Amino acid sequence: MTELELKYGCNPNQKPARIFMDRGALPLKVLNGRPGYINFLDALNSWQLVRELKAATGLPAAASFKHVSPAGSAVAKPLTETERKMYFAGELELSPIASAYVRARGADRLCSYGDWAALSDVCDEATARYLALEVSDGVIAPGYTPQALEILKTKRKGGYNVVEIDPNYVPKPIEHKDVFGVTFEQGRNSFRIDGALLENIVTREKDLPEHAVRDMLLALITLKYTQSNSVCYVKDGMTIGVGAGQQSRIHCTRLAGQKADNWYLRQHPKVLSLPFRSGIRRPDRDNAIDVYLSEESGDLLENGAWKDTFLLAPDPLTREEKKAWIAQMSGVTLGSDAFFPFGDNVERARKSGVQYIAQPGGSIRDDHVIATCDKYGIVMAFTGMRLFHH
Repeated sequence: MTELELKYGCNPNQKPARIFMDRGALPLKVLNGRPGYINFLDALNSWQLVRELKAATGLPAAASFKHVSPAGSAVAKPLTETERKMYFAGELELSPIASAYVRARGADRLCSYGDWAALSDVCDEATARYLALEVSDGVIAPGYTPQALEILKTKRKGGYNVVEIDPNYVPKPIEHKDVFGVTFEQGRNSFRIDGALLENIVTREKDLPEHAVRDMLLALITLKYTQSNSVCYVKDGMTIGVGAGQQSRIHCTRLAGQKADNWYLRQHPKVLSLPFRSGIRRPDRDNAIDVYLSEESGDLLENGAWKDTFLLAPDPLTREEKKAWIAQMSGVTLGSDAFFPFGDNVERARKSGVQYIAQPGGSIRDDHVIATCDKYGIVMAFTGMRLFHH
């Protein structure tokens, strides 16, 4: 048996704590820092996501995890100038795997604060330099270049968590979990998500372009490792809104839709030109943008709170301007880990530019959900596979 002792479990009172294997060596090495219990939950879930995403798309993939769910995930793609401004990438030289992580974190920068990063490919110097700029707890990857490891070891006063995973490791087909002294056993969810899963298009509109297929695969693989119930909005090879752990499907759709709207609003010229004071930290910028886009933005202007962050009072973004800007969003893909019980999910999704949907199907109201898609010319595929994750 091999084991790694941990400081404590989910909370400081939960001791002793460890990760271990009854047979064989652990498939990972800690190269720096001292990862905790939740760190390893994030690391192992996020690694599975990026590994499967690269296998399905052939592209380098990255994820940004918080509390065992992805705040964002993405495949590699060159950033536009607008994206560089949105994600604070500036003039940094970005490799493919670095661009994947910048986009994954950019999906929801507020939720990615203090994240666990996962990389499908070897962490290079470009990725390490970007990670060094962000507030992050740790990273997992199949390897690190010497330059990247040297950079990461200087982060968090030398305590940044760096984990190397064996990319060839294959877990046992049966997994166990203890709850209240009772052991649960189930077959590991090794279901393969690929293009064949999307062949059952049930709507009148059948045109499913290649980019939508890629985005559906990204959405479904992301949902496979998101705490259920969950819904995921995807555009251009990256998640733009993940709604996780909600009891109601429509609440998942609304939560993820609001995040998608905020992602799009961050591209508004008024947001990109906000007059930040020099020296304002990246997390403080993210918080200020979130407040600026929220219903509380009026308070920011009225009580003078802007003076701590901005050189001058920012020009307000009115409700009408927000609505008009969001109305331009299109080409968005939505995935759901279980069936839509009502057409209201489609009604909410199309307000955030959704044109493609992948969901299991199987509701007694499938006909109504399909009719709602047909009403808006949305393409919907029934996968026949539920993707609950707990």
